[in-house]
Amino acid sequence: MAENFDPVAHNRAAWDREVDSGNEWTRPVGSDVIARARAGDWSVVLIGYQPVPRDWFPAELAGVAVLCLASGGGQQGPVLAAAGAAVTVFDNSPRQLGRDEEVAAREGLAIRTVLGDMRDLSAFPDASFGVVFNPVSNVFCPELAPVWRESFRVLRPGGLLLAGFMNPDIYIFDEAALERDELVVRHRLPFSSLDLPEAERQRHYGDGPVEFSHSLTEQIGGQLAAGFVLTHLVEAPHHLDLTGRYMPGYIATRAVRPG
Repeated sequence: MAENFDPVAHNRAAWDREVDSGNEWTRPVGSDVIARARAGDWSVVLIGYQPVPRDWFPAELAGVAVLCLASGGGQQGPVLAAAGAAVTVFDNSPRQLGRDEEVAAREGLAIRTVLGDMRDLSAFPDASFGVVFNPVSNVFCPELAPVWRESFRVLRPGGLLLAGFMNPDIYIFDEAALERDELVVRHRLPFSSLDLPEAERQRHYGDGPVEFSHSLTEQIGGQLAAGFVLTHLVEAPHHLDLTGRYMPGYIATRAVRPG
């Protein structure tokens, strides 16, 4: 890998390609989902297919400023907007943001979209949002401390950070063995797909996004270090991975910015 490799630029182009290939996290919700959300029957996911508990959100969502952080794809943002929130979707991929714009235009929803790196939320003033909603995406980000610091800054006192992320332990396993339906311990943590020899990385990841296995110290400890107070934590198996038979591959947290 070239020394001047830019993982953010690479992942931006990679997620644009994921839209073209029909990745499940790039497929916009249908009009039926939006209609139910407008009627008060809605749910969104942080991890896999597991709906976020409704009591993780404010009791009344109408008018709440929500930042869907690295959450493009026309899924969570439109649902929250249809439920009454004032939604901004921030993502690294123009094509993913385009999915949210498609649903907004189709359904008459007011959704703001902003392109950028999730480590830099300088587009937003301090205390701009009541909720930051961040489904599994920081696996594609090289470092997390700025993400948590910026999330803390843009939240109002008493605001909520709802985050989903990968259990780093799933990255210890050999990729080729997983494809044979076997669990073979190979990698030390922290792991990045950039650590693989180029030919092997191409074989298993192709031109897809680069991934980073952030530790729980970076994930949970990082939120605490930024000033958040953790209130809830749940786990779920990875829905498309052999490891899901044996261990949780996903973790979701609810944290509050004290005020």
